[in-house]
Amino acid sequence: MAPTAAYDEIADWYEHEFLGHDPAGDGDAFGLGAVLRDLLGEGRGPCLEIGCGTGVHAARVRALGWTPFGADLSAGMLRHARGRLPAVRADAARLPLRDASLPAVIAVMAHTDMPAYPAVAREAARVLRPGGVFVHVGVHPCFCGGFADRTDPDAVVIRPGYRDGHWTKASWTDQGVRARIGAVHRPLPELMHAFLDAGMTLDRFAETGDPTPIVLGVRARKPAA
Repeated sequence: MAPTAAYDEIADWYEHEFLGHDPAGDGDAFGLGAVLRDLLGEGRGPCLEIGCGTGVHAARVRALGWTPFGADLSAGMLRHARGRLPAVRADAARLPLRDASLPAVIAVMAHTDMPAYPAVAREAARVLRPGGVFVHVGVHPCFCGGFADRTDPDAVVIRPGYRDGHWTKASWTDQGVRARIGAVHRPLPELMHAFLDAGMTLDRFAETGDPTPIVLGVRARKPAA
């Protein structure tokens, strides 16, 4: 049986309050749609979302022609995912899928919730077909974390702590996820090494956020046989 997930405690808040806070008013305050169009692109076939949560990204994946399905550890979050995409409760580091069975895997705004993210990257590589793509979209490790004060929307104050790599609940706001359940920070080189150590090649990158990046996107590819 999968262990209890931290998000079980905040699933209702996440669905009804956190996701409802969208200053842009378009449902995509972080520009995730543009990143997925650029890095995942149009395609056909199944696309697994690791750490799918409530399934809010499924519509963007479906609009690109893919058939989304998800895996998440939190039963509470998956309860809200019903109707958005089919999903299974599973540990992202031990996916119940065959080797080389998928053309595409994505992880969207999830890596800071996964202490074992290098193992998750290895699982993504395992289930991908040769030539398949893994698209990572997450908070930018250089500008988001317990060391970053984003109180001023026109500037980010970076304090010591970026290089440390750690789990923390420290946050510039008490309205976010980190202040409630914490988050894991990995410096940029450590994050990139997770993909390389999994045997994938780095293919393309994207950033969103103004004036300072909030999101970093990476497309990695499993080498063709």
